[in-house]
Amino acid sequence: MTTGEKIAVLRKKQNLTQEQMSEILNVSRQSVSRWEMNVAFPETEKLIKLSRLLECSIDYLLNENMQDSAEDNFSVSVGDCYRFIRECGYFFLATSSGNKPKLRPMGMIYSNEKALFLVTDKRKNVYFELTENPQMELAAYNLNSCRWIRITGKVQVESSGAIKEEIKNVYPIIKQEYAEAEEMHLVIFKLLVENINIY
Repeated sequence: MTTGEKIAVLRKKQNLTQEQMSEILNVSRQSVSRWEMNVAFPETEKLIKLSRLLECSIDYLLNENMQDSAEDNFSVSVGDCYRFIRECGYFFLATSSGNKPKLRPMGMIYSNEKALFLVTDKRKNVYFELTENPQMELAAYNLNSCRWIRITGKVQVESSGAIKEEIKNVYPIIKQEYAEAEEMHLVIFKLLVENINIY
């Protein structure tokens, strides 16, 4: 995919017309059109502004071998997301409490290829925040590929014993930390994915 094609796809994803984009970037509509048709190329200053506006890296815009786009991200499976995040080693979870955002690093995530599951403890603030407001966003950065993943959605408590056992097998530390009496504090949230972006 060329730089121009990527600009066009990402512009449409942001629900922007060429006219609106030209106003934001302080260029003519014809300039935007010429970029998208690969007749002209944005200057460095405009590339920086484009990457911010389109929520992607400059490297992504310039590198024709990087084929992930906003359209491609809709075909990313939850299994792909899980493998990406596990390779990162940890992720950041954003919640909201009393209309204030809260961001924290987390490590335990699981997928059965059908859904993503987050693991926490009922005694932690994150449990109360997600119970109060199930809307959340998570993000992870892969140092090897220099790419981000961002997932937005809502959570609901998962009560499946089978899922709990699968997670215990993936994270043996859970078996060590939660003796039978303590296991009542273990909580699993199922993530209802609304949007996935990899860039």
